[in-house]
Amino acid sequence: MENKLDKPLVWKRMKGRLAQNAVLQAIFFVATIFGLIVLALLLSRVIIQAIGWLDGDFLNSFPSRRPEEAGIKSGLVGSLWLMMIVAPVSFILGVGTAIYLEEYARKNRFTAFIQTNISNLAGVPSIVFGLLGLTVFVRELGLGRSILAAGLTMSLLVLPVIVVAAQEAIRAVPQQLREASYAMGATKWQTICRVVLPAALPGMLTGAILALSRAIGETAPLVVLGIPTFIAYLPSSVLDTFTVMPLQIYNWTGRPQEEFQHVAAAGIVVLLVFLILMNSVAVLIRNKFQKRF
Repeated sequence: MENKLDKPLVWKRMKGRLAQNAVLQAIFFVATIFGLIVLALLLSRVIIQAIGWLDGDFLNSFPSRRPEEAGIKSGLVGSLWLMMIVAPVSFILGVGTAIYLEEYARKNRFTAFIQTNISNLAGVPSIVFGLLGLTVFVRELGLGRSILAAGLTMSLLVLPVIVVAAQEAIRAVPQQLREASYAMGATKWQTICRVVLPAALPGMLTGAILALSRAIGETAPLVVLGIPTFIAYLPSSVLDTFTVMPLQIYNWTGRPQEEFQHVAAAGIVVLLVFLILMNSVAVLIRNKFQKRF
């Protein structure tokens, strides 16, 4: 049998593909290294500026007009209060919406319209949500510059991300699991509660982690709501005025005294540690449920 394989032509094409692969690999490597270098430079600069300013007094002191007496206590406690509103409200509403769209809603144009708008809302600038919160929660509902108004606004901001992530997690659950549950005589709701949700929970928590990470670092919606940047007391209820760490840091960076740049760097380190701790807890919870399936 005659061998019709053109070895020179095959080798020529292989060389071209290998060269293309090498070029793409080099581009991706450079992009990764560039990102890591920039991140390392930013972190090192912030940490160096924060050295000598980040101590127990800084965590346990209220903001002050004197940089050596300024602390982040009110911002830290305010961020905790805000997360106590954002986390349950956004997660319950987001997962509930995802369950309805994936398990109950009929696949028609109306459902597709809702789905498209939810996806588009995930890319809307955060300041638009701030204007919405100012109109609805602050002025119409009369909640003022309270923790509740800010928490509901930030919940709307991160809600599309949680809905999309929860939908993807529910879709990833094999249909055979649902059919097996129905074959055992379970109802639709029992199948959702005992089969679908436990299997989809790790993916849902991943989306919630990303969403809450965005919420704790956002500043624009809170600026639009008129949340103050300087508060020297702690809130006692969800209807009290408060401030958060990003706003406090924003205030310090705008001060004319050079020492406040070091205070702002110390605040950034606290915010990063707070974010890492929060994400770590969520990852531990996610991994715990992931081991069951």
